[in-house]
Amino acid sequence: MIFNYKRVSTIVQSTERQLIDVPCDREYEDKLSGKDRARPQLEAMLSNLRSGDIVNVHSMDRLARNTRDLLNIVNEINQIGSIIKFHKENLTFEPNKQDPYQQLMMTMLAAVSSLERELINQRVREGVAIAKAKGKYKGGKNKLSNEQVSELNNLYQQGIPIAKIARQFNITRPTVYGYIEK
Repeated sequence: MIFNYKRVSTIVQSTERQLIDVPCDREYEDKLSGKDRARPQLEAMLSNLRSGDIVNVHSMDRLARNTRDLLNIVNEINQIGSIIKFHKENLTFEPNKQDPYQQLMMTMLAAVSSLERELINQRVREGVAIAKAKGKYKGGKNKLSNEQVSELNNLYQQGIPIAKIARQFNITRPTVYGYIEK
């Protein structure tokens, strides 16, 4: 079988530019960051792979944003007996056919991609720090009113589970923890 794997970082982004006119039997698409491996469609694809299958990916940074994950995922695909093709970089990795120059190229490109991600994060942190210093950055808006915060804390003090409180207020568990008065 031929599998196409597409990924964008957010739900508002589109995968339309990826793997244009690349035929496949099954397509997997994640709309999550590639910073780690916890992506449902990636895991689903990996669990469905069999020896002889082919995986198409638009570019290496669509599969993983850090070098270790990229190398591990490519290795896992090859160990199953499947082939992986990165179309933008024009690199193909086949089981039992290791090309040291391709391996070097993949490692170097993955390192550059990882560096790019770190630099973006660094610039965002610097920009936020400058905006905070100028009083222009206030953070996110409160999700709950003062009355709701009081109710949330009462529920917490009554021993109601955090997950249930989060569902009741339609917020995440980390947000609940942020509102709990210490």
